[in-house]
Amino acid sequence: MRKLRIATMITGRYTCPPPKGVIYAPMVIAKAIAEGLVKKEHKVFFFSPEGSNIKVTKIISGEMKPLEGKKEHQILQGPMIREREREKIKNLWDQYLISLIYREVLKGKYDLIHIHPVDRALPFGLSFGNIPVVYTLHDPIYPWRRDIFRMFQSKNQYFISISNTQRKPAPHLNWIATIYNGIDLKYFPFNPKPKNQTLFLGRILPTKGPDIAIKAAKRAKAKLIIAGSPNRGDFWKNKIKPLLGKNIQYVGNIPYQKTYKYYGESKVSLCPVQWEEPFGLTFIESMACGTPVIAFDRGAAREVIKDGETGFIVKNIDEMVRAIKKIDKISRRDCRAWVEQNFTIKKMVDEYEKVFFKILKRGN
Repeated sequence: MRKLRIATMITGRYTCPPPKGVIYAPMVIAKAIAEGLVKKEHKVFFFSPEGSNIKVTKIISGEMKPLEGKKEHQILQGPMIREREREKIKNLWDQYLISLIYREVLKGKYDLIHIHPVDRALPFGLSFGNIPVVYTLHDPIYPWRRDIFRMFQSKNQYFISISNTQRKPAPHLNWIATIYNGIDLKYFPFNPKPKNQTLFLGRILPTKGPDIAIKAAKRAKAKLIIAGSPNRGDFWKNKIKPLLGKNIQYVGNIPYQKTYKYYGESKVSLCPVQWEEPFGLTFIESMACGTPVIAFDRGAAREVIKDGETGFIVKNIDEMVRAIKKIDKISRRDCRAWVEQNFTIKKMVDEYEKVFFKILKRGN
């Protein structure tokens, strides 16, 4: 089988992996794909800031340091740096890495480009029609994205969705596949004997619904553990912090490598998402540990959770309370098996490899 030369990039904002305390789900996936393809003997050139440490053919930084992490880059500390300027700098940091990729394209060094920050990269792909570019979309396709993606669409640019639901707002884009995210099961061991507690794990933002999880746990008379990065603004101060106590405990921002402990020790993960979640890594991480998920019927929840078998899909807080009370009916081993069958790194990497060969066989 032909061995491919692949250039890939996720962000200039952080090193890969990111520093301690930073959970950035798309990077987890980008790293897993890149390292998985190298294990299959493909050559993967990973464009990332200095300090990155991943098992790929070569890391290329162009002497660029990360914008954020252990300490902020000095450019962000200069005069006249407001939020608008910060966003512009983040975009340009990414675009610098993307421009390095295309410099090498001019020398014929790659067979294919795989980009994760699609918003930053589309103009480059439109200008270089001689090489296939594959974008993995990690975010919902809002109307503005749908229209701009269509504006930049070209035959050499392909889109991969992480769920079929994610595609619905833009069915006419140049889709090449839906590939579900996968996780490394060794980091999420099965726990058949949880404690008598429920869990909310994720960013503590209104879109994730931690306040709703608290209300549901209180009504179900269930202990709730909250883990994740807090928003130190009004939402945390007014909606979360006043409700903490003996049965509603906040345990801090847990490092990714230790999240398995909280998943495994819980009877159920509560995910009352308030937006169109395009996939839901939390769902599969929880189920891998044997812990069923109760999620609101938003986004890709029905694709990722097997309703009634690996958790429950509910429409409101009343249904969530009822589901908490009957969670013992769900087999924890069935939850683990569901992830083993559908959401592993191996399965994900195999699918990416198939898609890359399919594209190259087309000849753009």
